[in-house]
Amino acid sequence: MNDASTEHSNDPTGGDAVHPPLIQALCRADAYPHAIVSIRVIETHISWLLLTGEYVYKIKKPVDFGFLDFSTLERRRFCCEEELRLNRRLAPDLYLDVVPITGTPAHPQIAGTGQAFEYAVKMVQFPAGQLLSERAEDGRLEVDEIDQIARLIAEFHESVERADDDSVYGDSDVIQKWFMENLDTVKPLLADDQQLRQLESIQAWGDEQWRGKADLMQLRKRQGYVRECHGDLHLNNITLINGKVTLFDCIEFNPTLRWIDVISEIAFLFIDLLHAGHERLAYRFLNHYLHYTGDYFGLALLRYYLVYRAMVRAKVTMLRMAQQRNDEAICMRARAEYAVYANLAERFTKEGKGALLITHGYSASGKSTLASQLVERLGAIQIRSDVERKRLFGYRMLEATQSGIDQGLYTQEAGRQTFLRLAELAKAVIEAGFTVIVDATFIAAALRKQFRKLASECGVPFLIIDFKASEQELYRRIEQRQQLKNDASEATLDILKQQLASAQPLSADELNCTITVDTEMSNALDQLFDEVNNILVP
Repeated sequence: MNDASTEHSNDPTGGDAVHPPLIQALCRADAYPHAIVSIRVIETHISWLLLTGEYVYKIKKPVDFGFLDFSTLERRRFCCEEELRLNRRLAPDLYLDVVPITGTPAHPQIAGTGQAFEYAVKMVQFPAGQLLSERAEDGRLEVDEIDQIARLIAEFHESVERADDDSVYGDSDVIQKWFMENLDTVKPLLADDQQLRQLESIQAWGDEQWRGKADLMQLRKRQGYVRECHGDLHLNNITLINGKVTLFDCIEFNPTLRWIDVISEIAFLFIDLLHAGHERLAYRFLNHYLHYTGDYFGLALLRYYLVYRAMVRAKVTMLRMAQQRNDEAICMRARAEYAVYANLAERFTKEGKGALLITHGYSASGKSTLASQLVERLGAIQIRSDVERKRLFGYRMLEATQSGIDQGLYTQEAGRQTFLRLAELAKAVIEAGFTVIVDATFIAAALRKQFRKLASECGVPFLIIDFKASEQELYRRIEQRQQLKNDASEATLDILKQQLASAQPLSADELNCTITVDTEMSNALDQLFDEVNNILVP
């Protein structure tokens, strides 16, 4: 068999790379037990990947970074097997086997006979150009993909194993160790005094936050939120295959970095979306994940984990630079990339002051639709009464409850419990430093008064958003929604008629803190955002 054509590249940093003898030898087609058309080598700071057209072979570098140790053959073999196990949870069709590399480094054989001197993870090669990092960079990232990810991760987190109370995983001191490890690794690699001062500021903030929230971290573990997660959830580890979002490349090399709080997991993807310039999609992902899971209390730790995750990416950037010190172009790009991540980390050390907004309007007035779009623009959190009411009584978001007027989930007592829960969640969001929109009809004056009082007690601004639509349009939307069955709301025409008959109008005092929007207008969202933003950000 003739040698295949070969493309040597260093994908994360760009430019050509000089590879060791084994990798160069594996660029020959006769090293493989199957036909080869071309071979492309991608190098990261911890691995080489050989793309052969049909399959990919991933070989771990014999490196030891402290947080990662591939220094012995046995460690590399074990981590290959762990990589296979972990990734089959999310991508069973991609991850095929762990194969030995036999022969010699000069004349290797993939899956050959005899004594193995190295191991590789064998994967199916998926189409190029469909990584979400690539789609984000060239403007092809779609809301449908974000929605797929949110649901997929929420379901994944629900299914994976929880950490035992007596394990070290998710302990507050372990969390602090890895937060500080990022900074300790980066510090010797920085030469800029301003960046060193910035790093020291981030370190001081992280230490203060940890001291104040260590007990909460331990509580989250006892409550079951520390789970065997993906661990490395960023856009470069997510791809589209036939339109379906697929997650791959879980952390296999250090269990303490994947047995983490689920909020730490989603913080990684959130920060990566921000880094890619997709702030609205970041908040869409966060809100959709929370709608599925209801984990609003986890937001109390989100800023800490956002800073941590930004510094993880900053650290990896600098480690790549350290491996390519002789290439000034690579080093310049790495330093620029580090600055972006460090600035993102610094951004979330600044405490935010939230606000409390409530919606007002009949079922099908457009309040949930516009509120979901508004939180993406504001960088806020939406809590939906339709979703939380179901969750409170053990139903999933889109599950039908067959509840009628004054029946099932819509009795007076069920309503009272629901709004107490909404108030509890809204307070948690505000205390975490975020603006919250509580999405409910709020046609009862007493409930509006309850939430206005909550805003006063929390010391944050309060707004009512009054959503308007004609009765004819309300009826049309409800009929359409019942046909599609794609929304958490179970409002019927009879429920709408009851709302129209019983609603208590906004008082003159309430109108002083109310923004009214006609949801039948094509520019309703733009108008609403401008008015809300002008009030919250004078």
